[in-house]
Amino acid sequence: MSRLALTLRINGEVHEVLAETHRTLLDVLREDLGFTGTKENCLEAECGVCTVLLDGKAVNACILLAAECEGREVATIEGLARDGSLHPLQQAFIDHGAVQCGYCIPGMILAAKAYLDEHPAPTEAEVREALAGNLCRCTGYQKIAEAVLAAAFGQRRTR
Repeated sequence: MSRLALTLRINGEVHEVLAETHRTLLDVLREDLGFTGTKENCLEAECGVCTVLLDGKAVNACILLAAECEGREVATIEGLARDGSLHPLQQAFIDHGAVQCGYCIPGMILAAKAYLDEHPAPTEAEVREALAGNLCRCTGYQKIAEAVLAAAFGQRRTR
């Protein structure tokens, strides 16, 4: 099997990894680097639980080759909190009771972050559409939409 020496920048830190060319970013994150906040489920980019940010854009790590991430910035849920403080989206999800089992939440939060970074004043319909690729089996999505809207409003107030 062909292996590549990869230099991956994850959550602002550089990681050197030796990985087979066919390995996905999801595999490398979870198995080699211990970033288990990125979840594994369908492995077909259908559910969104493996969502990470690649250069600020939400992507499904289950279908992205790790080699494609060389020299790019990857952000996982572990990288959102800063200096012991939760990211406003993380806090909003807690404050609005948007977390039930929690399995989908890392991907949901990262997809929401990518969307809010480009659309800081969304409507509820826009939030729901932006998160349509992230499935949740526990909620009716209402509290999730409310949390994202609250975070957007809070971030606009602090700018």
